[in-house]
Amino acid sequence: AERWAGRIRELGGTPPSDSNHTVPRDVITTARAQGLDAALQRIEAVEEEHIEAYQAQARSLYDAPSARIIEDLVRDEASHAQTLRALTASGSPSRSGRMVRTRARRDAQARLDSILQQEKWHVTTGKWIGDAIYGVNDGLTAVFGIVSGVAGYSATGNFVVVAGMAGMLASALSMGASGYLASKSEREVIEAEVSRERREVEEDPEEEAEELALFYQLKGFSEEESVAMARRLAEQPEQFLRVMAQEELGLSTDQLPSPNRAAFSATVSTAVGALIPVLPFVFLAGTTALVVSAIVSILAHFAVGAAKSLVTLRSWWISGLEMTAVAVIVAVATYVLGALFALS
Repeated sequence: AERWAGRIRELGGTPPSDSNHTVPRDVITTARAQGLDAALQRIEAVEEEHIEAYQAQARSLYDAPSARIIEDLVRDEASHAQTLRALTASGSPSRSGRMVRTRARRDAQARLDSILQQEKWHVTTGKWIGDAIYGVNDGLTAVFGIVSGVAGYSATGNFVVVAGMAGMLASALSMGASGYLASKSEREVIEAEVSRERREVEEDPEEEAEELALFYQLKGFSEEESVAMARRLAEQPEQFLRVMAQEELGLSTDQLPSPNRAAFSATVSTAVGALIPVLPFVFLAGTTALVVSAIVSILAHFAVGAAKSLVTLRSWWISGLEMTAVAVIVAVATYVLGALFALS
């Protein structure tokens, strides 16, 4: 309470006045009706509810000092719960051991979530962002080439707009369909491989555990450590299956590709990119429209290239210049081709 009060003051707030803490009425009722052991189990359940609430708060916090206070509270509550479990074990070491391991995993997950929240520089949606950038780039480059070629052949604004809009529609639908089918196929392959691995685990769990232990030995663990880790994971079938899929097949079941999201991302991003070089011809005409379209499209290529730095470690301006060079090459090549057709 004192730590929270201090933190609230640091943030410019006023701590609430102290309140009296009493034993929950249901705990008293349980103790009277069912005895001390039942009351202790009820208190243990309350402690677990508190831990879950604290962990939920920690996951929603982006304030490191406050998150550390919650982490300490979780450890305190876990210590209290462990003491209560020892009191209520009643000669059942297997039950107590399982509960301790469950609590340890929960605490580890809470701590990991807290650390990952502080490491905001990692991009966990790189696949989605990469697909969107690729879609914008594809639509922008393809339709910019169409617009430049048609403008080189005929400076008529309406002709350029119709050709550009047709190219935009074709590119967007093509990219959307390709994204959907590719993502769907990838998901089906992963699910099929995981299904086969699940069958192997169910039919011969001992051999699969031995296989996992060998994987760990190749990573540098001793034989004893590897066997112990494999056996411990084998006690959790779903977790064991996920680890086996990762180690043996190199597949992750945590983030399966979404065909619908892939289709939406590819279609919309391609359409947005393709619309950029067409818009100047809607409001302008002749050489002015062509020049404005070229300038806007080249700048857009640079912006898309720079945006790639969101998912890569490359310099944003180098990536932007690469895309700009591509835009210039495409524009010159298609414009010259269109002009040659006009002369013939």
